[in-house]
Amino acid sequence: MTLNKAQEILKKYNSEPFHLQHAAVVSGVMQYFAAEYDPGQEEHWAIVGMLHDVDFGKYPEEHCVKGEEILRDEGVDEDIIRSALSHGWGMTGSKHEPQLFMEKILFACDELTGLIGAAILMRPSKSAMDLEVSSIKKKFKDKKFAAGCSRDVVKQGADMLGWTLDELFERTIIAMRYMDLRVFNDALMGLKK
Repeated sequence: MTLNKAQEILKKYNSEPFHLQHAAVVSGVMQYFAAEYDPGQEEHWAIVGMLHDVDFGKYPEEHCVKGEEILRDEGVDEDIIRSALSHGWGMTGSKHEPQLFMEKILFACDELTGLIGAAILMRPSKSAMDLEVSSIKKKFKDKKFAAGCSRDVVKQGADMLGWTLDELFERTIIAMRYMDLRVFNDALMGLKK
């Protein structure tokens, strides 16, 4: 499995630009964290991030359940399937509890990248480079801002990792600043218009 193949699979089941952009951002964030915590496995972590919402476009009501069937049919390795679908544990019917550190990162960052991405789009710079933790803390408290982002899931993810919310916010902002900026900029391009 390569990252390009994972992207092909994602596009086969998702056509909505927002979902494709979200997958690219999560994939890039996962790649960044892999460089820090699991060097040499960056592509593997990026693939997991790319495929985490593979079923959402066509089967939102069966999210993280239908994905298992789709990924198996596509010949994806079981360890990637398990890790990718673990982000839905406790929310979607996914039977895969996050156990690996990589899975806990995905669980914690999936929702948070959406909130941070929305905050970035509100900034005059449209960039994470000048985004501060204090800004995200404020947005996180405002339940109307990026209302689709589950604050409870983000908190649960921070707890799984043994990080404070501030640590999770800071590390995810840094990941979104310094991940492959080309991927991030491409992912946001459609949202900036």
